[in-house]
Amino acid sequence: MIITRSPLRITLGGGGTDLPSYYREHEGFLIAGAIDKYVYITLHQTFVEDLIVKYSRLERVTSSAQVQHPIIREAFDLVGLDGRYLELTSMADIPAGTGLGSSGSFTTALLKALHTWRRSLVTPAQLAEQACEIEIDRLGEPIGKQDQYIAAFGGLTCFTFRHDGTVESTPLQLSAEVQHNLEDSLVMFFTGYSRRAGSILQEQDQRTRGSDAAMLEGLHRVKRIGLQSRACLEAGQLADFGRLMHEHWEYKKQRSGAMSNPEIDDWYNLAMANGALGGKLIGAGGGGFLLFYTEDRKRLRHALVGRGLKEVRLRFEFEGTKVVSP
Repeated sequence: MIITRSPLRITLGGGGTDLPSYYREHEGFLIAGAIDKYVYITLHQTFVEDLIVKYSRLERVTSSAQVQHPIIREAFDLVGLDGRYLELTSMADIPAGTGLGSSGSFTTALLKALHTWRRSLVTPAQLAEQACEIEIDRLGEPIGKQDQYIAAFGGLTCFTFRHDGTVESTPLQLSAEVQHNLEDSLVMFFTGYSRRAGSILQEQDQRTRGSDAAMLEGLHRVKRIGLQSRACLEAGQLADFGRLMHEHWEYKKQRSGAMSNPEIDDWYNLAMANGALGGKLIGAGGGGFLLFYTEDRKRLRHALVGRGLKEVRLRFEFEGTKVVSP
């Protein structure tokens, strides 16, 4: 049996500038952090000729070309497997549709399992690009490249998205002390809302392609905040980074009316009144997880847990997509 896993992620600055509609004209930049929450894929041989696929549904087909799950179907096709005599199962620590990049993590873990089955070596960069090919090029999803890249590489990583579609990755240069302090100061809460990012990202994509001045200026500012965040983090100026998170959230809300709602705004304001220096919804917006930077973790936790939110503790993860077994 082959078991692979890919980490989920949080974005620490520059989110949204990884969409092709933006970086092809202006280049993108963001900082992403892989976290110790995972998507898992298991793959093993069976004694029946069919391909059996288990996720939120169960599929049993005679060939991978008949699989209804689009990512699974395209991954088998890309790797060149028909799936006969195989059983594939997916599991995750966190539900899909909550802003932590689960689709990119799922795709990279799936590809890693299939390549391992074929005994073919694949680098993190190749894995990320193949995942992008499936989700963006083949399936036409209006998404960016950060999820696939941070899942494949892991760590705290800065990504630059060039005009030609190439991606440069550079580890964020933090001392061990700053890294531990950052982990201890980031607090994440589940809002109870799950959502599909596609509609929000599609609106951003369409407005960017149409050279919407307000959208472009907002993304330019978010990219500048991403670069400033890197400087603050690498200098150990964590409180300044926390305040940049708040500035980022203010610009992020301007991208779409679906980015937030009155209840999320109320939770955010409560956090800011109880020790948070800044925060934001992770991912495209509309639900999922609220992430805050605070120097008074106990006070913030007490306030938001008291309002019914569930805290999910996190640590950074530095292995990226990997084979867990054998």
